[in-house]
Amino acid sequence: MDFAFLINFATNLSDYFLMIEDDVTCAPGFVTQIATAVSAWRNKPWLTLNFSQLDYTGKLFRTRDLPCLVHFLFLFYQKMPWDYLLTHFHDLLMEPAPIQFFPSLFQHMGNYSFFDSKFNSLKDKEIEKNDPGFPSNPAASIYTSLKVANDSVLMNAYSLDKSFFYTKSAEAGNHLTVVLDVPAKVFQVQVLTGSYLKGRNRLEKGQVELGYDATNRVNDCDDYILLGLLENGTLNKQVLSDESGKKVKCVRLLVTATPPSGIIDTSTYGLSEV
Repeated sequence: MDFAFLINFATNLSDYFLMIEDDVTCAPGFVTQIATAVSAWRNKPWLTLNFSQLDYTGKLFRTRDLPCLVHFLFLFYQKMPWDYLLTHFHDLLMEPAPIQFFPSLFQHMGNYSFFDSKFNSLKDKEIEKNDPGFPSNPAASIYTSLKVANDSVLMNAYSLDKSFFYTKSAEAGNHLTVVLDVPAKVFQVQVLTGSYLKGRNRLEKGQVELGYDATNRVNDCDDYILLGLLENGTLNKQVLSDESGKKVKCVRLLVTATPPSGIIDTSTYGLSEV
């Protein structure tokens, strides 16, 4: 019953409603991760996106779907727990099953559950870790619209040693794109720009995007989604994946504003695949 009242209160507050308990820890950058997933599923049919395997946590709904769900919960809350009712609600509306994303973004703390008021030792074994390991960089080709310095080697941008790729100039809209030889299930992307020694020539205004390809393009992809924005010239982020196992073909670094100096050092571009 409490859950139904909570959902009812949230119906007109926003476009989306995320259900979490108050005794959970959240993975770093979880809001950006969820926003990226929502963007990728914007034009696809879904009723629930799950960002945790815990019963009451990490479930995202469109608020336009909440009034029907609230009415259903008020009718049958005495019959069975709400997570069971949610399964029946999907069946009743003939909607697709909840979409489960990995790795999980939330972990329950302690042994007491707020919603069912009982001790519960359930833990999500898929919770995201802060340090998933060193990148492996699967075989790939690199393409760019940046103006390359005469003595710079483009492939150095994808090297895992301390070599670097140096540009003459950069403007908003320029890109550096890694195209994998074989599309892969990527779970981590790391980008580092700027000088190792002095921290200069960083790309402050940029973003990293994941690309998918359905038309067999040679050096590009036909569908990109935002993974995250650079912060202080860097990005280190795990990639949420759903049960469909859709594989990444491209990873694109996009310049979103012209740097003051127009010069960028790209020191590391790291990918890790499952």
